[in-house]
Amino acid sequence: MSRPLIADIDLDALRRNYCLARDQAPHSRAVAVVKADAYGHGAVACADALRDLAPAFAVACLEEALTLREAGITQPVVLLEGFFDAAELPLIDAHRLWTAVHSDWQIDALLAYRPRQPIPTWLKLDSGMHRLGFAPEAFEARWQRLAAATEHVTDLHLMTHFATADALDAAYFRRQMACIASLRQRLEAPVCLANSPATLAWPEAHGDWNRPGVMLYGSDPLEGANDASRALEPVMTLRSEIIAVRELAEGEAVGYGGRWRASRPSRIGVVAGGYGDGYDRHARDGTPVLVEGQRVPLAGKVSMDMLTVDLTELPEAGIGSPVVLWGEGLPIDEVARHCDTISYTLMTGVLPRVPRRYRNAETG
Repeated sequence: MSRPLIADIDLDALRRNYCLARDQAPHSRAVAVVKADAYGHGAVACADALRDLAPAFAVACLEEALTLREAGITQPVVLLEGFFDAAELPLIDAHRLWTAVHSDWQIDALLAYRPRQPIPTWLKLDSGMHRLGFAPEAFEARWQRLAAATEHVTDLHLMTHFATADALDAAYFRRQMACIASLRQRLEAPVCLANSPATLAWPEAHGDWNRPGVMLYGSDPLEGANDASRALEPVMTLRSEIIAVRELAEGEAVGYGGRWRASRPSRIGVVAGGYGDGYDRHARDGTPVLVEGQRVPLAGKVSMDMLTVDLTELPEAGIGSPVVLWGEGLPIDEVARHCDTISYTLMTGVLPRVPRRYRNAETG
């Protein structure tokens, strides 16, 4: 019998979340973001599940794009960080990838390379995120340079990234939008602007393309949920079982450092799953866990391979009882808050030793 911890991936939920993203912006096309191994869900399986829905996919780097191509994904794939070395351009050309461009050296390399066909290029504007891209006052000159290079570049788009589209305070988002609007109008540029929160909450940011990412996997990226974000469905459910039960007297401690002490005679359940699997070690006492479909609190520090929960109020639970660490019935965003982190880190942190089990309407 194998260890009971699995990441249960619901591909039908992924498809429904993609359709929700698409329906929020019916006049835009939605590129499905599958970087970081589809946020830990498995890029090939997720792209294959979306093959008949998504007109394009987005990844962080060439290696991720080639993984999709090797798996038979033929749709356009956008390199969101562009290329890291000019030596990547022959592969970008050969596999008909689309590339972001955010630096002068990339423009120089792109224009020095002779592609078999012009390369679709998305020029990145730094509208306020201050990571990658050209400042507004420098952007137009780069745009004109690429627009004139028709033997090298095609399908030129303006792209940017929002720093606060998820926030209740919209002031900074509106500053970014004002910056974008001026350039967009002057250049008559097609655009790709909206990430997940902007797709869900800011119709004015919907462009020729949107880039839904974490929302595809069922995480609500908004500080203040709306009807659309509340309709998102979890794609990954991290499932395990109770593998042991201990009876503790009042005052006895559990786990490393004895952080949790029984305030009464208590039943402690041991769950197969720990930080060696990707469950966050920073989870506080009281972090919710589902056992037999009921909420029980985490009790004590998370270990590498195990964690412990207080079963005192759930006498029917015992060895073999099913456990959900996040997913169906327990939002990953709620668990993340108890760990002082975000859902992205939990999803992408699930390690390879945790088997991914994929299901859809056909496989069950």
